[in-house]
Amino acid sequence: MAWFKSKEKKQDFAAQVDFTRLPRHVAIIMDGNGRWAKRRGLPRSAGHGAGAENFRTIATYCKEIGLEYLTVYAFSTENWKRPAEEVSAIMGLLKRYLLEAIERMERDRVKMCFFGDLSPLPKELRLLCEQTREISQHYEGVQVNICLNYGGRDELVRAAKAFAQDCVEGRADPNHLNEANFSSYLFSCGVPDPDLVIRPSGEVRISNFLLWQSAYAEFYYTDVLWPDFSKADLLQALVAYQARSRRFGGVGR
Repeated sequence: MAWFKSKEKKQDFAAQVDFTRLPRHVAIIMDGNGRWAKRRGLPRSAGHGAGAENFRTIATYCKEIGLEYLTVYAFSTENWKRPAEEVSAIMGLLKRYLLEAIERMERDRVKMCFFGDLSPLPKELRLLCEQTREISQHYEGVQVNICLNYGGRDELVRAAKAFAQDCVEGRADPNHLNEANFSSYLFSCGVPDPDLVIRPSGEVRISNFLLWQSAYAEFYYTDVLWPDFSKADLLQALVAYQARSRRFGGVGR
């Protein structure tokens, strides 16, 4: 697994990207909102607001350059441990974003899906998630997967329980379990594994994100905080990705 931490100055990375061989699926851990706000003497909620606006910018740009899938880590199963006022602010931002997305869906035509257990979310937010998903099902182009109340370990435990229940009820045979049919029990069923996982903010850990799916993903780390993560930063990550040799456990050429 290659690890990359960028400290290079900004360049014209668009000229270096081969847009004919982009990764199919890019996943992003949107990290650094709180530190972004703290450096500016602002409340953490202001950082989450800036991060939400940047998500809109980056998601739109992913569509423009022709990416097929974008998955973002919006709220983890562990984020409930944060102060109640911060959690409330994040839920409010999600609600506002989904309301605006629904209004503009016919124009933007971005397919939206959600990974995670939505049941603990406020009822209005759950309904907005479902409405957004239903409206966008027929759209073609980029699919944006938003991870809400998501944790990689929780996803694997849920999948194992669902498979075990199917075995008990005769719908599955444990002797026939393999990677492909186990993947069908995951939130990401039907979505190809990420080719590239990006983590802004200078942290170099995976934080319980897409544990199964990222087994052979390329990882890219940058010191840039998420609200400042620009289109140029995304292109720089794509340049680094395209310079890698992906062997999937085999021998490179």
